[in-house]
Amino acid sequence: MTDLPKGESAKKLGLVIDLDTCVGCHACAVACKEWNSGGIAGPLPDHDPYGAAPHGVWFNRVHSFEAGEGTEGRTVHFPRSCLHCETPACVTVCPTGASYKRASDGIVLVDEDKCIGCKLCSWACPYGAREFDDDAGVMKKCTLCVDRIYNETIPEAERIPACVSTCPAGARHFGDLGDASSKVSQLVAARGGFDLMPEMGYQPTNKYLPPRRKTSAPSCSAAPEPAPASIESRFLKWVDRVLSR
Repeated sequence: MTDLPKGESAKKLGLVIDLDTCVGCHACAVACKEWNSGGIAGPLPDHDPYGAAPHGVWFNRVHSFEAGEGTEGRTVHFPRSCLHCETPACVTVCPTGASYKRASDGIVLVDEDKCIGCKLCSWACPYGAREFDDDAGVMKKCTLCVDRIYNETIPEAERIPACVSTCPAGARHFGDLGDASSKVSQLVAARGGFDLMPEMGYQPTNKYLPPRRKTSAPSCSAAPEPAPASIESRFLKWVDRVLSR
């Protein structure tokens, strides 16, 4: 099995996703697909794209659900991709060393030359973030666009993951979550950013910012009604149900 780097990574590159701002347009998923169709992870195949059962490799997927009732109701869009965990089970179960975590920046990657397509990593990942390429017979996953963020041939301002650069709502943020003074860390602290399924103990680097609760005019009723469960609470319960299936 594959060992993790000794000690925690000082630098932890990752994403912060604002669930209050995401509009579910799927631009992030399409941009990710386009960038990764070549380079370190490409190609990303599609099968029967216009048929009855289309399927293929997508590193980023967006789910949508309804939360709350009446005036408290809203649609919450939930983008899902690899969370680049501090202690990823997908790495420790790999029998060949194909799945590995970089000590330099905390990014979790797959060496396709070593991958035998056993799918142990996909079974171990509780977030459903691994993708199997039927054509190549190997596992693939989000790389945080590692071949883009370190590419000195492109302007520095564009050295961010494709999904972040294309988001029209500004719902996706990229940076070093190991640095408490970084913009992404400050954003997480200010908005109460949270880990997805923290009870699993994998310490995901990527964080989610909860949907803000709607504000409304004060009620004129004599006795205030009990406050309903927050959208964040209902959202987390929904995510747990979906990922536990």
